[in-house]
Amino acid sequence: MPMRVTGMMSGLDTETIIQELVSAKRVKVDKLKKEQTRLEWKQDVWKELNSKIYKLYTGTLDNLVYQSSYMKKKTNVSNSNLVSVSTKDNAMDSVQELEIKKMAKAGYMTGGTITDADGKEKRVTSGSKLVDALGIKAGSKIEIAVGSKKVDITVDENMTVNNFVEKLQSAGVKANFDASNQRIYIGSTGTGKNKDFTITATNDDGAQALKQLGLAVYDEDAKAAYQKYADMASDPAKKDEAVQARIEALLKSYTSERDSLTKKVETLTKKQPTVAEAYKKEFGDGVDITDEADRTARISALKADVEKWKADIEAEGSPLTDADKDALREKITKAESELSYLNGYDANEKAIKESNDRIAELNSADYLNVDADGKVGTAGAKIQAEADAYVQEKIDRAVETINNWDTLKADMNGTKIAGQDAEIILNGATYTSDKNTFEVNGLTITCKGETNGEKITLTTENDASGIYDMIKNFIKEYSSVINEMDKLYNAESAKGYEPLTDEEKDAMSDTEVEKWEGKIKDSLLRRDSTLSSVSSAMKQIMLSGFSVNGKMMYLSDFGIETLGYFNAADNEKNAYHINGDEDEDLLKNKDNKLMDMIQTDPDAVIGFFTQLSQSLHGKMQELMARTDYSSINTVYDDKKMKEDYDSYKSKITDAEKKLQAYEDKWYKKFSAMETALAKMQSNANAVTSLLGG
Repeated sequence: MPMRVTGMMSGLDTETIIQELVSAKRVKVDKLKKEQTRLEWKQDVWKELNSKIYKLYTGTLDNLVYQSSYMKKKTNVSNSNLVSVSTKDNAMDSVQELEIKKMAKAGYMTGGTITDADGKEKRVTSGSKLVDALGIKAGSKIEIAVGSKKVDITVDENMTVNNFVEKLQSAGVKANFDASNQRIYIGSTGTGKNKDFTITATNDDGAQALKQLGLAVYDEDAKAAYQKYADMASDPAKKDEAVQARIEALLKSYTSERDSLTKKVETLTKKQPTVAEAYKKEFGDGVDITDEADRTARISALKADVEKWKADIEAEGSPLTDADKDALREKITKAESELSYLNGYDANEKAIKESNDRIAELNSADYLNVDADGKVGTAGAKIQAEADAYVQEKIDRAVETINNWDTLKADMNGTKIAGQDAEIILNGATYTSDKNTFEVNGLTITCKGETNGEKITLTTENDASGIYDMIKNFIKEYSSVINEMDKLYNAESAKGYEPLTDEEKDAMSDTEVEKWEGKIKDSLLRRDSTLSSVSSAMKQIMLSGFSVNGKMMYLSDFGIETLGYFNAADNEKNAYHINGDEDEDLLKNKDNKLMDMIQTDPDAVIGFFTQLSQSLHGKMQELMARTDYSSINTVYDDKKMKEDYDSYKSKITDAEKKLQAYEDKWYKKFSAMETALAKMQSNANAVTSLLGG
């Protein structure tokens, strides 16, 4: 860009002169920008209108196309405070009697206050250790059962209150420790018996632990859990059954352990050659890292060297210079790097050996009794002994608990609400559910409370109001779309109004700009041929008659009409209204012919509106079909508009470049003139000086 001058020599206002010279070409750029803006606004108007048309097409209109949509049912209930019913279209017309005997409940336990071994209240935090803070013995055993799932919890030296709560959660219940109230709360994850839980001790220390934690709840469910094992004391067959179940669980557990160890060995064995190769590459052949003796000796030597070098560096009065110490530090760094390889390889080798030893032990006759083909046989002696001891311990504990039930019950410190299934009687048949909802023959029955002897009547019948609302919603949405189309088509002319440039906007207030641009936007589809064709096609379908049972019928036969030319508001003359509808102020006092016909002649209603909707649906599908100029589900030429918009971008870019070049040309010319004038002035001054002027 040439240097711009301001008429220093000529005294001319060159800036103004140049801007006047280029103004004509700037007008061309502004015109292109205005045309582009107008097109952009038109795209936006079409997008908004198209979305409304498409919503009508896929929404209320689409529902009317299928006869099954008219097969609506409803169920009236005599006491909606206690029950609600939703009705599927396949439900049978009927009158039924319902009693709600029980509501489904979730199991919930409120723990007592936490105490020490002497029964005195003791405040703890979530991080308090059970053994240290409360004196609970390590090895205390507790079982929590959720449905058929049983999880054993064994207290160890490091178990905290929070650890214990996490164990409960992992068993499948909700659990929380409330530090402010010093209580543990437990709840089932859902309603019903199958999601209820019991928490029992399996040894004496476990019983004491439950008592101290406030979880000793001797309710009927807990008693039943203990009684189950107490009965085994006198019934060898039941004990054998329990032992076998425990054996199966142990077999599964030990098999899983073996498989996990096998994968571990495979991973480590694959890793070792890579470690050895990396070691050799970095430290050479001095030591065979795969040889245990070489590896052990090298580890010992390096550790000794590192300790000596560190001592030399830290020794008081050391004769070593700073350079000497830096050299030792480098040697230490290298030695520690080598040790990391050696120790890692050594640790992996030990892990492989220990894992293989354990695998061999598990595969032996003591545990899994694996045959030559690697198949698990009968449980080994140790598994059988472990299972028998486990069950016997539970039996002994259960017998003691049952024998001292009354004493224990009086000393309980927690409370529990048992989980419960819902139970209803419908027409004499009993149904149960773990939820308060029942699915019965097309009805979804949701219970809200027990009836306590009251019999609730459920009356299922055709839902005339549902069919009516479906048709009403269609008429309302169609009319809204048609009104919008008529408003856009009949808009006032915006002749003389053009999109504003930035300079023009600066000269107007925000309100004035908004009104100006609104005037243009409102008129963009005025007398638009595409809009006219879409609107006319839709209106024509709605005016059409369809044969029903040999009779030609129209919307007016169902009391659905326009308000007429003189009664309808501007741009609402093609909207339809339902005579007698409560939402129609001008028509609500008329007979509601549509509702009457739905109740008296539903086949005629269904026959007419399925034909009308299918015809309109098909026509709209045709109008929204993909073309070279439009995308699918679009009634206007969106592709063509985008191409035109992109074309404007190119034209504007080219025009702005030409404008800039033209402007630069004039600046260059005026700059040359000012330079020439300056030179002439300089020459004149020189001549004058020579002449002694």
